[in-house]
Amino acid sequence: MRFRPKRKSTPCLKSWSKPEDRRCREVDAMIIVRITMHVLPEKQKEVVQTLQSLMVPMEREAGCLSYALLCDMKNQNLLFVLEEWENRKKLDHHLKSDIFGILLGTKSLLHQPHGIHIYTVQQSEGMNAVLAARGKHQDGASKGD
Repeated sequence: MRFRPKRKSTPCLKSWSKPEDRRCREVDAMIIVRITMHVLPEKQKEVVQTLQSLMVPMEREAGCLSYALLCDMKNQNLLFVLEEWENRKKLDHHLKSDIFGILLGTKSLLHQPHGIHIYTVQQSEGMNAVLAARGKHQDGASKGD
């Protein structure tokens, strides 16, 4: 994916992770946070329960577009938290919050410190980009059919 500077006709970035949010939101840049956690095996259940308890309050935070907890299929002690934010200002407010403090408080339950990566997304593409790359139309037919 190639990111370009914002233009007047920038397509809006969409968040459809919440069922009640099926509208398109205009944003300058979406912020994505990926947190990697290598959990001590005997603390895996405790970490998962803690992170699950944060889901509802996190999704209620102003500017939070989505929050997801993922587990590696081959290693249940490798967890990932993915967050999407409307903008950096709202993310920064979240990073100072008690909720994020609870997430950081899981440090003692990990093999190593949290791996935290913050990405700024200027452009987002969807299925049309996949179909174009595969040489297909929206109806699934190949180009030239």
